[in-house]
Amino acid sequence: MSTPPSPLPATPAAAGGPLRLRLVDGRPGQLDGGWWPRSRDLAIEVADLAEQLPAHLGPILRVQCSGPDWDGDVDRILVGDRTVVVVSRTHDHEHHVDLTTDRSTLRLLVVPPGFNDADGEEALLAAATPGNAHSAGDLLRAVTDEDDVDPRDRWRDDGTAGWGGAAAASSPRPAGR
Repeated sequence: MSTPPSPLPATPAAAGGPLRLRLVDGRPGQLDGGWWPRSRDLAIEVADLAEQLPAHLGPILRVQCSGPDWDGDVDRILVGDRTVVVVSRTHDHEHHVDLTTDRSTLRLLVVPPGFNDADGEEALLAAATPGNAHSAGDLLRAVTDEDDVDPRDRWRDDGTAGWGGAAAASSPRPAGR
C-alpha cells in the first residue's frame, strides 16, 4: 500500500502585495468574479488567495483548476492548519478556477500573470460585471484583441454597461439636443 504524498506547504508569494480579486456584487453570470495571480505557481497563489479571501466567503476547501494554466502538478496545499485539495483538469485550458468553500462554490476567471495592467484590470472588471454571459476564454480574448482602453469606459460595476458601446448608449443626453 502506498502512502499518499504530503500536502505541499506553501510559502508566501514572491511578488507579494494585495490580492487582485474582484467579485460580482449582485446577480452572477457565467463567472462569480476574477482573480489575477502574480505567478504560475499554484501552491503559492492558492495559499495567498486562501489567506486573503474575504472571511464571509469561508475557508477554501477545494480548488478545481485548469492544469495548463499552472506550472507543476499539485494535489494538496497546506494553508496554515488546513489542507486545500486541488483537482487539476489536464484536458482543458479554460482560464478559470472553481473554489469550494464551506459556504459555496465560486467560479473565477484566472487572469494570466503576464497580462499588462490595462488588460488585467479590464479582465477583472469584465468578470465581475453582474449578469456577464461570457466564458473566461471569451473575456480574455476580448480584452487582448482590443486596443488598450480605460476599463471604466467599457465595464461598469453596476451592470449597466456591457460588450460594445452599451455604456455610450446608456449615457444621458443634454435636454434639447
